[in-house]
Amino acid sequence: MGDPISDVQNAMLGRVDDAYFDEPRDGQGRAFDVRLLHQPVTVLSTRSPLIFNRSASTSHVMRAMKAEHRGVVLITEDGTANSPLTGVFTERDVLLRVIDCGRHPLELPVAEVMSPDPEFLQSDAQVAWVLNMMSVGGFRHVPVVNVHRYPVAVISVRDVVEYLVESFPSEILNLPPDFGATEQHPRDGA
Repeated sequence: MGDPISDVQNAMLGRVDDAYFDEPRDGQGRAFDVRLLHQPVTVLSTRSPLIFNRSASTSHVMRAMKAEHRGVVLITEDGTANSPLTGVFTERDVLLRVIDCGRHPLELPVAEVMSPDPEFLQSDAQVAWVLNMMSVGGFRHVPVVNVHRYPVAVISVRDVVEYLVESFPSEILNLPPDFGATEQHPRDGA
């Protein structure tokens, strides 16, 4: 695979990489390879989940989410990855169950505002199941557990998008810098 930066530069200068024409083209670009959906969720890049116990204060959990740039934490009975998943707490819960209800996060255990018994996938699930859960359930994060229901990962929408971009780099990374721009217009001002 070529360097995405040089691929874009070559395209902008009118130079084309001959390898681009190696695959059959129907004028619509490369066809989506459905085998991508049948890959195990382990092909997705994920980070270790943030895990807390049910009695953790909501403010403590929110600070951890902010510090780690996460949109979700997993809740287990003992606050470790060595016990079953019992809930999730998301940015959406912050808005709808804390702020919108006028509750004070310092005095509020996360168990009172988390989503209990969340949907999850087993670690041997396929990427198609992640997309299904996200689409049907409206989820931005899907917990992944082992056979004991112990949390092992959280898959985010960003993880799926990055996987697809890696699978179609020339079709996505070689787009022109401005959507819909067909000609250059002079810019006024600074």
